[in-house]
Amino acid sequence: MKLKLKPLAEQVIVITGASSGIGRVTARLAAARGATVVLVARDEVMLAEVVREIEEAGGTAAYKAADVGDQAAVDAAAAFAVERFGRIDTWVNDAGTSIFGHLLDIPNDEHEQMMRTNYFGTVHGCRAAVPFLRDRGGALITVGSIASDLPAPVMGAYSATKQALKAYVEVLRMELGNAGLPISITLIKPSGIDTPIGQHTRNYLPGEAQIPPVIYAPELVADAILSAATRPRREITVGGFGRLQVMLGLHFPWAYELLAPKATDALLSDPSRKQPPTNLWEGRGGAERSGERAAKSFSLYTKAAEHPAAAALGFAAIGGAAFALWRSRQDKASTTRVREGRADDAARVADDQGKRAYNVPAREIAITS
Repeated sequence: MKLKLKPLAEQVIVITGASSGIGRVTARLAAARGATVVLVARDEVMLAEVVREIEEAGGTAAYKAADVGDQAAVDAAAAFAVERFGRIDTWVNDAGTSIFGHLLDIPNDEHEQMMRTNYFGTVHGCRAAVPFLRDRGGALITVGSIASDLPAPVMGAYSATKQALKAYVEVLRMELGNAGLPISITLIKPSGIDTPIGQHTRNYLPGEAQIPPVIYAPELVADAILSAATRPRREITVGGFGRLQVMLGLHFPWAYELLAPKATDALLSDPSRKQPPTNLWEGRGGAERSGERAAKSFSLYTKAAEHPAAAALGFAAIGGAAFALWRSRQDKASTTRVREGRADDAARVADDQGKRAYNVPAREIAITS
């Protein structure tokens, strides 16, 4: 079967981690664009609140409380979506949690719990979604992080979970593609995003955990997710600054390893604030944003990644315009040189005539006079 993704208005979309942050913003935006949305998270009270907001705005939504660390619970959420709306067209793995701290300070049980949510939550979501996507086709989208490519001190354990899910998603893409299944598999890699992740973090640094700058609005991630739901993409990095960080880390690892540990402690915690309770062990949904810093609401790099063909045409047009301008200037310069050359030739002729006139013998002057 050939892969063909539906328009958003014709889709049933399941979103995990939908009670706050990126998941909540994506659910609202998808519903506003006509999709039917099924929200999944641990916090049932917050899920009901989001569904009510969507319905009051004229959208269609339902929720199923589930812990993504439990395969049976995720399977039940998938079955609920199909029972309620008849199918699943896009599945979004977004649920996640974090720990800030030096690796040897983090207890094993907390590290394991984060791995259960961030990595196994993705594994469980994929296993639940693929049986419903394999016959009709659809999109399977996972929210990773630039930490999938760039491990960060203080966020080392978190980075490990995101790198693990990246490997899982990439190999799953190969395997399903080899099997000929019509499923688009996308990895979304956000930079620092203005969500409550800092307030929800288990923090071993003094004060409250902070989002690493530069910070982007969660709507940019939601746009990237919904773009991938309608147009197949392998991966999309949200935020050009995050991509720049990754490239610098990849090409100058010695500098990154030297400088990053000296900077991260100060960037990732605010000693003047008290750390709120973590969502590591139980759901704490609610807010979409942290409310702490101004976030960038646009990323040219991300838009280009979402629409590579249009970006290629745009860059080609820019390149063509630049070439045309260069050629125009070259032509003008060439014309100027020709004109200057002709003027030089005329001047030389005049000089030669002047010289000849100046050197005429006296008798010839008398004759010509």
